[in-house]
Amino acid sequence: MDIDTDKLDAAALAILSPTLHDDARVWKGIDWEVTDRLHAKGLIENPANQAKSLVLTERELELARRSLEDLFGKE
Repeated sequence: MDIDTDKLDAAALAILSPTLHDDARVWKGIDWEVTDRLHAKGLIENPANQAKSLVLTERELELARRSLEDLFGKE
């Protein structure tokens, strides 16, 4: 699958934007409220730990693959 990286980059900026602070700074990670919602929906394992990575459930892996192709796949 070919990915439209311009669309992907724009989406990454959109995902980072909820962590905006000090006028123009964003955290390098995803907003914690987003990960809490994903956990509440059963899409990821508990995000409240010391790990710097998240574990995706099988359902989330499939959803992530489908979303990547639907949103950013080149036609």
